[in-house]
Amino acid sequence: MITLHHLNNSRSQRILWLLEELKLDYKIETYQRDKETNLAPESLKLIHPLGKSPIITDGDTSIAESGAIIEYLISRYGEQSAELTKTTENTPSHWQYVYWLHFAEGTLMPPLVAKLVLDKTREKAKPWFVKIIANKIVDKIMAAYYGPIIKGNMQFIEQHLAKNEWFAGNELTGADVQMSFPLEAAVARGAATDLPNVKRFVTAIHGRAAYQKALVKGGQYDYA
Repeated sequence: MITLHHLNNSRSQRILWLLEELKLDYKIETYQRDKETNLAPESLKLIHPLGKSPIITDGDTSIAESGAIIEYLISRYGEQSAELTKTTENTPSHWQYVYWLHFAEGTLMPPLVAKLVLDKTREKAKPWFVKIIANKIVDKIMAAYYGPIIKGNMQFIEQHLAKNEWFAGNELTGADVQMSFPLEAAVARGAATDLPNVKRFVTAIHGRAAYQKALVKGGQYDYA
């Protein structure tokens, strides 16, 4: 039996969606973020030393990292799904699948996380004169570095989706599962107002029956 160690409002929601797309039997162990730090609870470290979600266990096998989990589940169980395409190796669609699977966490997420941290710094800076200084520093960092990178990444994605229904072509693959979390977050935070194809993609995944089932089972998720 597969067990998903699921943290609320986290990347593990996309793994829950994948499990539903693959129509697999599984159970969920749910963990809640610390209300003060927003970090995962220490109990997750009993499952994996880094204490981060998602993690799955499948018999004696334990796997962390969304991309690795997606590859494992599709490789082992992908034939069971008529809805999710398993790409053929050494084809253009396969290499698109591989590219976007790695792009999501390797290129797209780091500057988005940096922006989130900087925004939190701006919000929590006290007293007022420290807040003024913090705002100026954050503004300069965003204008000089993270802002242009995020904008370039999102425009690149927008252009790709203008030519493709899904990330690896015209069929849903694991690449779409991997790309779902950062794009959901971007849309929810108002960062995709001028990106109609990104919004179309997010609307499409939210409309899938498997996604809706996962949403019910996963609990609190602010990006849907």
